[in-house]
Amino acid sequence: MSQPADELRRSFIRYFSGQGHQVVPSSSLIPQADPTLLFTNAGMNQFKRVFLGEERRGYQRAVTVQKCMRAGGKHNDLENVGYTGRHHTFFEMLGNFSFGDYFKEDAIRFGWDYLIAVVGLPKDRLWVTVFREDDEAFELWKKIGVPTARILRCGEKDNFWQMGDTGPCGPCSEIHYDQGPAVPGDATPNGDGDRVLEIWNLVFMQYDRDAGGALKPLPKPSIDTGMGLERLAAVAQGVPNNYDSDLFKPILDAIGKRTGHRYGEAAAGDRSMRVIADHLRAIVFLMADGMVPSNEGRGYVLRRILRRAARHGRLLGAAEPFLHELTGAVIERMGGAYPELKAAAEAIVQATQGEEDRFITTLDQGLPILNDLVAKAKTANRGALAGQAVFKLYDTYGFPLDLIAEACKEQGLALDEAGFQRELEEQRDRARKTAGFEAATAKPVVAELAGRVRPTRFVGYEGLKAEGTVQAILKGDRLVKEASEGDEIELVLDVTPFYAEGGGQVGDQGVLSGPDGRIEIRETTRPAADIIVHKGVMLAGLVREGGRLEARVNVAARQDAARNHTATHLMHAALRDLLGPHVKQYGSLVAPNRLRFDFAHFKPLSSRDIDAIEAMVNEHVRRNEPVCTEVMGMQDAVASGALAFFEDKYGEKVRVVSIDSFSKELCGGTHCLQTGEIGVFRVVSETGVAAGVRRIEALTGSGALAQLKRLEAEVRELSELLKVGPSELAAKTRKLMGQLKDKERELEQVKLRLASGSSEQVQVRTVQGIHIHVQRADGMDNAELRTLADRLRDKQKSGVIALGACKDDKVSLLVVVTKDLVSKVQAGNLIREMASEVGGTGGGRPEMAQAGGKNPEGLGAALEKVFGLVEQAVTGSQVNG
Repeated sequence: MSQPADELRRSFIRYFSGQGHQVVPSSSLIPQADPTLLFTNAGMNQFKRVFLGEERRGYQRAVTVQKCMRAGGKHNDLENVGYTGRHHTFFEMLGNFSFGDYFKEDAIRFGWDYLIAVVGLPKDRLWVTVFREDDEAFELWKKIGVPTARILRCGEKDNFWQMGDTGPCGPCSEIHYDQGPAVPGDATPNGDGDRVLEIWNLVFMQYDRDAGGALKPLPKPSIDTGMGLERLAAVAQGVPNNYDSDLFKPILDAIGKRTGHRYGEAAAGDRSMRVIADHLRAIVFLMADGMVPSNEGRGYVLRRILRRAARHGRLLGAAEPFLHELTGAVIERMGGAYPELKAAAEAIVQATQGEEDRFITTLDQGLPILNDLVAKAKTANRGALAGQAVFKLYDTYGFPLDLIAEACKEQGLALDEAGFQRELEEQRDRARKTAGFEAATAKPVVAELAGRVRPTRFVGYEGLKAEGTVQAILKGDRLVKEASEGDEIELVLDVTPFYAEGGGQVGDQGVLSGPDGRIEIRETTRPAADIIVHKGVMLAGLVREGGRLEARVNVAARQDAARNHTATHLMHAALRDLLGPHVKQYGSLVAPNRLRFDFAHFKPLSSRDIDAIEAMVNEHVRRNEPVCTEVMGMQDAVASGALAFFEDKYGEKVRVVSIDSFSKELCGGTHCLQTGEIGVFRVVSETGVAAGVRRIEALTGSGALAQLKRLEAEVRELSELLKVGPSELAAKTRKLMGQLKDKERELEQVKLRLASGSSEQVQVRTVQGIHIHVQRADGMDNAELRTLADRLRDKQKSGVIALGACKDDKVSLLVVVTKDLVSKVQAGNLIREMASEVGGTGGGRPEMAQAGGKNPEGLGAALEKVFGLVEQAVTGSQVNG
């Protein structure tokens, strides 16, 4: 019976393909054009519109092996991973589907035949459950040969499926496998333990539930099935735990080799190894689909997964970044079935290491504090960590709450979540009181318009001039019948060529004119789905509701915006081509005078990267390629390779903008007819806007030419100032920079000699046998204080050094503890107490910590405090010892 997972994956596709099913590739883990889902979590997600009757496909039967994630949102298995042998964040779902073709009888026959004839599972180990009222399914299972005693009727909780509160739904039938008495648990389905496992769910979509809860039969009942490959592999290979299957064994072996632990030797170590193995798969597959760690949405879930794995590595003794080294084990194991993993391998390693490096700092600062809180709670026989202390750890050091909760769980402690939430809400209240602004809200009168006027018909793709009728005039918050010269107004027409702000592109500007008046339009928006509002000022005459106006778009501004929008598409494609498929748009601004593009990437771009991007975009500009637009069905567009942005919600028909075979995106904006119209493309800047998100600002056409002229003028001015020719500027600047650094080093040495030789502001004492050197060295910055501390440490070999300085009304504190004393005294504990005297915060490692503050008057007290703090620390360590 034993079959490798790879063969199970292939045999499932082969079997259902032989039964007339269309083989459909797995969709991305990031749902395309479906903002209702955090991640793709089931095989049916990509067929949702088909099941809802909103889309038709060229087939009625389909089979898939779908990449799935259940971490965050409604379906979230993250907290259970590692504690059981069957929960995962990432998993593969085998599924066969019928869209109004076959129904219960064939679905049951196919399922039974595949498991018995192909996989070779013994019939006497299988159980079946059906919905309590589904007599048809009960009889069909009997007909196929399942004994009545092994067919159980269950309620809605286990055997009735629905897509939402309303819509398609129906009973389901589950196939379960009995792993035998050696596995703890009940001997019947849906009981406790893992002895009897659900392996396949067959959903019979036969009803449509209305808002009142009534069930109406669907005209074409459908089938949706799902079976986890991980569970099937474990069952088919005769192992009681998914992690014992060949899907995980090579990954666990790699983790064991890296950490020095062998899976199966210790329960706590096994749990951490399972967490790391599962999370590595999730990290690799999410990054291969273009996700990078961030502070919100899907990126935040990835960050949580990666950091949870990193913490469990720390529990296994891996103090340095290590996950990036193990991504290769996942790619080697899964790359045959998913070649996109190999293509993204380098980007995955770099992104993982970058996130690990950032998190190591958080762990170094936060773990000692967390361990101290846990120890104190257990010593005091408290059953929970106080919410106030947890919030300080979360807020000050950025330590993730879920990792604090997991650490508590491992130590048998609860987390005072109510107290934590109180502290969090108090902080939010303080922030709201000091924010000084309120969120803008749409005018109520604009919302009213949607029901009073006809939808605005946009004709701006075809031309930049059109005639329309004035349907409404807004003056401030009021609807008026007419407006006169000088009035600032907003108008709604029935027809307009003005593009309304959307998709990152700013709205058109231009002029509305009629027989009685003229209006300058400065902004065009779409406050409601079917209404376009023109905002401007009356230049002359009158405008009346019901009057006819000629709308003329500012041609130059529209063309400049089109250049920047088409260039944005070219740049996006160039970034993906040069950096990898993980690059995804996070936001954009397309204006007539510039473009801005935010995208997912894990490190700054080098000057070579920027040069390559500019060169690639300009190459396509010189080719003068046609920019083609086409309106098609949403699924057809995605299937054709068009990029869709998963935050956006699209209609049934979408507009696809293509540039040769280089770029294809869903886009409603305005574009050039040929890439040559862009003229020239220049990157102005590349910066970071958040962890894992980069920003490029660029210019095209006349804007790029103007920037080149400004640069030429600056070069001429510098040449005149330095009295050299333009070609000698770099060499002259390097020479001057070298001379400046030499002078800075000389000045630093003078400062250090003065500080080292000064005795006026130095205090040296011995407390509890520990040599303590305290010194005030005003005028020094942090780097200079560290240099002085290094000199003093080298000189006295053992002791505590505390330095303080005031410079530009800011206070710097530095504490160094020699390694032989860190078991008694820790620099981080000293610096936190000292920092309170100068109105600041601080932290660091046990051997060295630093802090800053804004209260120079408290510097003397902060330095004087060191002697008492060291005495307390040593006395405390002696008592605990």
